[in-house]
Amino acid sequence: MEAQGWDIVRERGPLPESRMLELAGEFDAFLCGDDEITRSVLDKSLPRLRVISKYGIGLDKIDLPSTKELGIPVLFTPGVNHDTVAEHTFLLLLAITKNFIFSVDATRAGRWDRKTGSELYGKRIGLIGLGRIGQEVAKRAAAFGMEVHGFGNYWPEDIAAQYRIIRHDTLDSLFSSVDIISPHTKLNADSHHCVNAARIALLSDGAWIINTGRGELIDNAAIIAALDSGKLAGYATDVLDQEPPPADHPLLHHPKVIVTPHVGSRTFESVPRQAMKALVNLINALKGEGETNCANGVL
Repeated sequence: MEAQGWDIVRERGPLPESRMLELAGEFDAFLCGDDEITRSVLDKSLPRLRVISKYGIGLDKIDLPSTKELGIPVLFTPGVNHDTVAEHTFLLLLAITKNFIFSVDATRAGRWDRKTGSELYGKRIGLIGLGRIGQEVAKRAAAFGMEVHGFGNYWPEDIAAQYRIIRHDTLDSLFSSVDIISPHTKLNADSHHCVNAARIALLSDGAWIINTGRGELIDNAAIIAALDSGKLAGYATDVLDQEPPPADHPLLHHPKVIVTPHVGSRTFESVPRQAMKALVNLINALKGEGETNCANGVL
């Protein structure tokens, strides 16, 4: 891009609204990750801002209704990281059910402490959302001999039939039927805290929750209460409601929780795919030619 005469300013994200407001107004385009692009940021960015190109698929940090109202196209990169995130989901699932962190910490400390884990075979996993990532998790769960349950507005009939996914019409029905919950749905007003105290109470005792979606899908207080009571055997997540989290974030030091730093899509294979797609989207939009993946219907 620099070779084409563009001036590029690099920042280490995710950037909060305060930093975005400091930058706003000086750029023709944003190539962003999970940076907060609010109405205030958009207003200050005009009239210069022409396009926003999102690195990845999560759009909840961008005020999409305002971008549509203001005529600013928002581009994203569907189909570039579903395998990678599905693999990370199973990394967390295996780690939490097999007490992996405990075992590694023990041997590194020179101890031979052993804690009995659980096998996945025959366990019932409930998937919230059966888009690309949910489907890939379902395929892997079936390979492990798990019983797969699903809930979502989108229902891929062919995949559901092939992997014998049991369909649920409500989240309450899903939660009351499984041992493991794994949300793979976009964050919006309806899905915010969709994993809450009332629904956790419907799970079988000693259940697990895995989260590679968004931190805000989960009610943290409900998770901690369920872990402390023994209702949940463990919680493993790649995402938090605050990223980076404060040092005293309640999930960071709980003995039944595993947290990874939002690296589910970060592999040597996936990162170049996301970067190239986001960049091509941006170039095509600025040139007014070629294909883009537009999330808000402006292009």
